[in-house]
Amino acid sequence: MTEEHAEHILSYGKLTTVWVALLVLTAATIMVTRVELGVWKVWAALAIASVKSGLVIAFFMHMKYEPRLFRIILFVALFTLASFIGGTFFDVLYR
Repeated sequence: MTEEHAEHILSYGKLTTVWVALLVLTAATIMVTRVELGVWKVWAALAIASVKSGLVIAFFMHMKYEPRLFRIILFVALFTLASFIGGTFFDVLYR
């Protein structure tokens, strides 16, 4: 069964809004580095980076408009990557 892919063109307004959001989140990342949060500094920076990567994947890579199966596969791959990175963090933390 072949499914025809509908064309999806994003407006300049939406792309500009996402770009401005990425700039604001970049500024938030810089602000987080200037505030003394202890161990939470890394977690805050990772959370902001996750939101930024989600915006890039959803809008600039057009994953928002892809079929559900592609989004599930991407989520599984990202979860696996995050698990390995998290395992590395805990390994280094408890040495």
